[in-house]
Amino acid sequence: MKHKFTKVTIGAVVAAMLISGSGLSAEAAGVKLSLPAAGLGLTFGDGAPISQVRDEVNQKKQSGSVSGNDGQKTGTVTETETQTSSIKETEAAETETAVSESAVQPENNAETQEKEIVEAVEPVIKQPETSISDEELEEEEEKETLIIAQVNDYVNIRDIPSTDGEIVGKLYNNSVGVLISVEDDWYKMKSGNVEGYVKAEYFETGDEAKRIADEVGDRIATVNTETLKVRSDASLDASVLGLVPGGEELTVLEEENGFVKVSIEEGDGWVSMDYVILETEYVTAESVEEERARLEEERLAKEEARKAAEAAEKKLREEEQKKAEEQRAQEEAAQSAAEDGQQAESQAASETPAPAVTGNSSLGAAVANYAVQFVGNPYVYGGTSLTNGADCSGFVMSVYKNFGVSLPHSSSADRRVGYAVGSLAEAQPGDLICYSGHVAIYIGGGQIVHASTAATGIKISNANYRSILAIRRIF
Repeated sequence: MKHKFTKVTIGAVVAAMLISGSGLSAEAAGVKLSLPAAGLGLTFGDGAPISQVRDEVNQKKQSGSVSGNDGQKTGTVTETETQTSSIKETEAAETETAVSESAVQPENNAETQEKEIVEAVEPVIKQPETSISDEELEEEEEKETLIIAQVNDYVNIRDIPSTDGEIVGKLYNNSVGVLISVEDDWYKMKSGNVEGYVKAEYFETGDEAKRIADEVGDRIATVNTETLKVRSDASLDASVLGLVPGGEELTVLEEENGFVKVSIEEGDGWVSMDYVILETEYVTAESVEEERARLEEERLAKEEARKAAEAAEKKLREEEQKKAEEQRAQEEAAQSAAEDGQQAESQAASETPAPAVTGNSSLGAAVANYAVQFVGNPYVYGGTSLTNGADCSGFVMSVYKNFGVSLPHSSSADRRVGYAVGSLAEAQPGDLICYSGHVAIYIGGGQIVHASTAATGIKISNANYRSILAIRRIF
């Protein structure tokens, strides 16, 4: 079972600087700085420009007071207060007297203070941003809690940390889970919709788990616009390499500067992140109920495939019989075989009964044989005509339509039809071979027939010419 996780990067920059009557302190990007008192209280918001600081100082200078954030008064100086302070605090230290006197100096002293404030604050404002993004925090958390199953087949998940516990689910090899706690040699974990206990010896954690997850996770870009242009470079001005319809799921190869590199039939190209939804697919745990539902779904899919095969087989027999009858009628209306030996040979061939189609593999071979007769015909984006032009999924759809099977006009949707085949070694003629943004029909011998590109049209290729995402069997 695969689950998708969407990661969104949010740049977070926090900078706060405070000048108080007792001193200047500033914190920006993790740097804390304290400066001597300037006799004024002033609070700077995130990223306040120096010009704003100067304007605020001038306003406070004219009103004779400076307030902090949220309207809190941090320093109000009047001539009366200064005189009273001088009388009552005659024994104060010389530095304190100097501060008190500086607060009532003429305007030129205020300008000097402003200059000192600006000179003190400006280097702090210019400190580089070193904040941690939400994605980095998420990745750090995953690094600490991620666990990856490393088994030959699967490991059981139990409701208690004991082999006597009830089995509530399974984790297959390279499945991803999140560690909740450790109890002796058991991990309590959550994966997909399953929470329970697994033997710790079958899992990797920490840096190794993160490394494996990066390798086995599939980064997917789902097209969220009607028609997506895939370009030769990471720029909207670059030439168009190919077109992809909305809803298609493409394999992501790289991500940079608002663009992602994806794999399509025409080659690897770039698309803007504005037109795709990025997700990472991991294999996660399967509960007992989910496994039961999956097996039942596969059983029904195979039953539907059997019924479709029987219907297609019946149709093939009827068509072959009709062709044989038409051929026989033509031969009977022609001159006798004795007058034309070649015609007699043709008649003998027509009287040979059509080979019986037995078994699903033979029916798949019939699909493959039917498909290859259109090799050389054109590729047309969005097309479904086997003669005048079709795109990859349109070609597959129209081939199977001839056998009474309705398939979607989407290469991504084709990954979910029929039932799964484990590997190319197990593939049979007629199976669908699915790639990133592309689909083809297997014809046996490690080869496929497919509507490739506008430049090549419908052609035959090696099945492993690109990375295979799925193999699906219809019959």
